[in-house]
Amino acid sequence: MDIVVGERAGFCEGVKRAVEIAKQEVKKQEGVITYCLGDLVHNPEVMNELEKNGLKVINNLSEIIEPNGKKVIFRAHGVKKQIYEEAEKLGLDVIDLTCPKVLAIHKLADTYVKQGDYIFLFGEKNHPEVIGTSSFCGKNCLIIETEEDLDLAIEKIKKEKIKKVLVISQTTFSLEKFEIFAKKIENELGGISQLEIKNTVCQATRLRQDETENLSKKSDYMIIIGGKKSSNTNKLYDISIKNCKDAVMIETANELSNEMLSKIKCCDKIGIMAGASTPQNSIIEVKDKIEKIAEGKISV
Repeated sequence: MDIVVGERAGFCEGVKRAVEIAKQEVKKQEGVITYCLGDLVHNPEVMNELEKNGLKVINNLSEIIEPNGKKVIFRAHGVKKQIYEEAEKLGLDVIDLTCPKVLAIHKLADTYVKQGDYIFLFGEKNHPEVIGTSSFCGKNCLIIETEEDLDLAIEKIKKEKIKKVLVISQTTFSLEKFEIFAKKIENELGGISQLEIKNTVCQATRLRQDETENLSKKSDYMIIIGGKKSSNTNKLYDISIKNCKDAVMIETANELSNEMLSKIKCCDKIGIMAGASTPQNSIIEVKDKIEKIAEGKISV
């Protein structure tokens, strides 16, 4: 059996940076609680370890009650513009671990809003990154998740005779969908005076999606490892299931059922890919379990 783990499986640079700094901050001052506004990253294994070491996840800044310090981490996905203002009013010590690529999109949106542009934001409407980014886009912003959303947005621009449009996206948006949506916008709105389409899908996301595309086409069985709430991990699963008849998405090796393992045992090539917030130990544990199945050390 050939077991291939994607070269880009696991932590991206933004997640790696956020997790390492969070660990340092938790250790830095004993007796002082380090808060995190929302999950730092979308992976239960990572979050369980951080919380075990003392990180306290909160959903609102009003939950900070530590009398010896008011240190709060902003998650890798970013937060709303108003949260920065609230944190400043409360005198909080903010450790901003928003991915630098997400921060760059915030800055881009803020610049174009001041120039009077209307903004199309491709992304999942309920995802923390999109919620945060949209707050920097001002009132003239439409979040586009589906083709129906796109049709309505194009209709609005035409009807209201809007002349300046900026197109950006969530960093983990499907590259395939971005290209389809962008092409439609060019065809429908190419005549307006100023149309700028900026592909802000993260380069690491693009490469990971491309690698998953290639690997899934060559594999008999695909295993995608990552948090169920992770947008980029779900995209990898969507790509895999299109190209490989057997594909599963799991968070840990423990989720590999006997039924899955029985199928895997009969395969010649197994492809393994992991999301950007999946720790290396989770990938190693899955690979080790597959190897034991192949060697007959685990019976199913």
